[in-house]
Amino acid sequence: MLKIQLQHQLDRALIDIHIDDAEPKIYALKGPSGIGKTTALNFIAGLKTPDKALIQINNRVLTDTERKVNVKIQKRNLGYLFQDYQLFPNMTVHRNLTFMSEMNDHIRKLMKELNIEHLKDKYPMTLSGGESQRVALARALSTKPDLILLDEPFSSLDDQTKEEGIALVKRIFHEWHIPIIFVTHSNYEAESLADEVLTISEKKDESNVKLN
Repeated sequence: MLKIQLQHQLDRALIDIHIDDAEPKIYALKGPSGIGKTTALNFIAGLKTPDKALIQINNRVLTDTERKVNVKIQKRNLGYLFQDYQLFPNMTVHRNLTFMSEMNDHIRKLMKELNIEHLKDKYPMTLSGGESQRVALARALSTKPDLILLDEPFSSLDDQTKEEGIALVKRIFHEWHIPIIFVTHSNYEAESLADEVLTISEKKDESNVKLN
């Protein structure tokens, strides 16, 4: 179960997100560059505090601005894939994956399913874009999160690798049955992957995040 009621006034837009679903879905958070899409993810992740919000996952309240509840990101049990992946450059793939959790059967299964076992002794700077994405996804999934946040996960990929990445995210969703929110400015990515699309537009005088 995922419930997000979030409002925050920015210079260019009013972020107004409403999600209340009992079953996991894939949501695309769409809008022009600089409109506040990444900011919205950071609110959900607990990296920033919104003007007003109630964020609840599986009956666990993570943010409630009215009651002044704001669980730290480390305790939210979220997987966050940043736009530039943010793999630790001085650590091998193996150490990146075990940074938040010791090696276990879950991580071994992730490495096998994401086809990165052969990369375990390599460093991030030696990886291709697609390989970096798969490693970053594995790290985001390493703690068995209740929600996955993806910040423009396909923006740096070529067309073929982008298609592989979209297929991979679909497979992760169907296998792990975890809700996913991903940021994009691409109609194609939103239409190819999302069950529902949330659009932030440049309007300040009315609620301007629409659930289609």
